[in-house]
Amino acid sequence: MMNHGFNHFQEKRMMIFGELVKKYWNGDLKDASDLNQLAIGIKEKLGFKEQELPFIMDHIRVAMGIDPRGNTEFEDELDIIKKSNSIGQPVIAKITGVCEYCDDKDCKCKDACKYEAHVYKRSEGPVIVNDKCLSCGECVSSCDFGALADKIEFLPVVDLLKNRDVPVYAVVAPAIAGQFGDDVSMGQIRTALKLMGFHDMIEVALFADILTIKEAFEFNHLVKNEEDFFLTSCCCPIWFNMTKKSYNSLYDHMSPSVSPMIASGRILKNLYQDAKVVFIAPCIAKKSEIKEADLVGAIDFVLNFRELKEIFNALDMNLSHMKSDDKDQASLGGRLYARTGGVSFSVKTVVNRLEPTRLIKLKPKKVDGVVACKKILTELTEKQAIDANFIEGMGCVGGCIGGPRTNIEVEKALKYVNEFGEDSLIMTPFDNLNVMKILKQLGIETIEQIVDNERMTKLLTRK
Repeated sequence: MMNHGFNHFQEKRMMIFGELVKKYWNGDLKDASDLNQLAIGIKEKLGFKEQELPFIMDHIRVAMGIDPRGNTEFEDELDIIKKSNSIGQPVIAKITGVCEYCDDKDCKCKDACKYEAHVYKRSEGPVIVNDKCLSCGECVSSCDFGALADKIEFLPVVDLLKNRDVPVYAVVAPAIAGQFGDDVSMGQIRTALKLMGFHDMIEVALFADILTIKEAFEFNHLVKNEEDFFLTSCCCPIWFNMTKKSYNSLYDHMSPSVSPMIASGRILKNLYQDAKVVFIAPCIAKKSEIKEADLVGAIDFVLNFRELKEIFNALDMNLSHMKSDDKDQASLGGRLYARTGGVSFSVKTVVNRLEPTRLIKLKPKKVDGVVACKKILTELTEKQAIDANFIEGMGCVGGCIGGPRTNIEVEKALKYVNEFGEDSLIMTPFDNLNVMKILKQLGIETIEQIVDNERMTKLLTRK
């Protein structure tokens, strides 16, 4: 590989983002000239050449949540951010001018997409077929030259946090356990987020508990004999979109439920007028999910763990020294959604509580990784015999803990997630009094109304 500033760019990209965060948070970016000076400073700090300045500028734009432009001067980018209520599609941006420095024999782009090779290597760089892209983030993670990058959605959040009239909730995926250091607790992460201006931090696992109960009722309704099977749609937009786009014959077997992320936004906005909701996850696909036509409006912005770590660093926040603001919001089952098999485990505990004498028991099949997900869906389409009636798919190997934007390796993350789940005083979603409290706030009196109440149907079901 030729020696350029592009080498090992994944780390350098976060440094660019960190410099941007410092300037924007402190009010030091007032016009285009300030952005130009930021780009020049980053170029010198990271060892790029003068002719590579447009590349740096485009990565600053992507770090702002704006499409790359390929030109050498900033113009109206700050005005766009100030007026932005959302970050537009596509989530994955292509940066021009860098692929010419990449040796073909070392380029990973052509093999990065694990679905149907929708990323191709051409002389001008990678080409993404957006109507087929699952937004899994594999291509972004594989490109260490910075030719592909997912837009970062933080600068509009800064403006929200500084407007104290707007309550902003941070909803965190359960895979967050252990992501910010061995000595950093969930309560300390909550304290840090509240110091930044978030009204509170809420576990999305709480809303996973609600959806677990809904999916248990649906399983009992749909699986009546040995030939029936049920595909869970919870959690993973890669799994859902793969089924919807390429295995449409299986769609009738899939739960109509929204993901816990979407449920969290809809419910919080239903309970708290004018609230804004920011989801924090290990996932790139979640940035795309919130922009789907039937889901838009539930979640305002998505940040990932790697971005949040850089934000904490940029703001000089030492989480391990902070007071721990601990709350027990979710069950063991809800927290285990972060790993492969967690959804199956959680739903099974509720199915067994709802119908302990049920003749057709829930028999799960758990697959992870895009290749394995595609294989099981193909087998189901071809009606091959599968000894299971509850099929759970996750696009990343290991589940969410194997997402493209985690801070620690999968094995370590699995240990922390299991411990985080076991630390809960709530064993199953059925035992979660926080669920009942939310349901009562929504006018729901019995657990059965999760599936037969019109208001709950609108909140928990895809349109």
